[in-house]
Amino acid sequence: MTAYLIRRLLFAAFTLLVFTVLMYALIRNIPGTPLTLLGAEDPSRKVSAEDLKLLNQAYGLDKPWYVAYWDWVWNLTHFDLGTSFRYRKPVTRLILERLGPTLLLSVTSFVITYVLAIPLGLFVTKRSGSASERITSMVLYMLYSLPTYVAALWLLYWFYLRLNDTPFQLSPGMVSDDYDGLSVGGKLLDLSKHLILPLFCYSYGALAYDTRFIKANMEEALRQDYVRTARAKGAGYWRIIVVHAFRNTLIPFVTLLGLSLPALLSGAIILEGIFGWPGMGQLFFMSITRRDYDEIMGLTLMFTTLTLLGQLLADILYAFVDPRVTYR
Repeated sequence: MTAYLIRRLLFAAFTLLVFTVLMYALIRNIPGTPLTLLGAEDPSRKVSAEDLKLLNQAYGLDKPWYVAYWDWVWNLTHFDLGTSFRYRKPVTRLILERLGPTLLLSVTSFVITYVLAIPLGLFVTKRSGSASERITSMVLYMLYSLPTYVAALWLLYWFYLRLNDTPFQLSPGMVSDDYDGLSVGGKLLDLSKHLILPLFCYSYGALAYDTRFIKANMEEALRQDYVRTARAKGAGYWRIIVVHAFRNTLIPFVTLLGLSLPALLSGAIILEGIFGWPGMGQLFFMSITRRDYDEIMGLTLMFTTLTLLGQLLADILYAFVDPRVTYR
């Protein structure tokens, strides 16, 4: 196992290096710089060509991309992700400011999704072919097919506009304007009300997919010889479903969990924009539109690292859920 982990970590480090090189080359060759775009946004801040040249030198924007990349790597070895050009704040600080709202939404969605998807997947497997299973599968298929931005716009239309000035109104944003003046219980209630709509939109697609994923793997497992043997020995149906069949579907399920790890911090650009949620998705989107190189690279590094860690974690968990899997 130790040798395997060392190999995987070395491969992950190489992958991270290649990906960051390609990403840095890409963003530095996109037309426009933070200075030119800032001048385009605010005409009053436009500068002369001579001053622009001096500013490019001061911020290192005149360097070739490969030289600037190694400067970024050198700073990274000192745990410095650089400074946001627009906010004039360390990128690490910006990420930490957006981390809480993103985790609140994504972790809550993650827990709710799997708490509901596993029993629902087992239920539709047990009731396969029945009217309740067909109705449930149809609803799940419709939910999976419904774009989240369409659901978000409809929900805002009904709960924010049509139910305006009623106890059922749900507003966009993370908190209300008077949040700081509320009591602790009032703050929790206010935050929970603002969480309802984005949480629903963030979760229903994953719930539909995961439930159907579990059902498909369970149906395959129930056709195996060991299940027929368990039935012949008189094992109860739920014991066959949970102990025998579901346990042997854990490898693809663990893979799904590992691939879900990056989504915990990546946020959802469209949903965060619609609901005004101050998360990672909006920060990443705005950093690209502003050509804020240090922001883009800091977020890219975090997302790529999480993806590689998720895959490594899934591989390690394989050995725990299936004793036949060994690593040398």
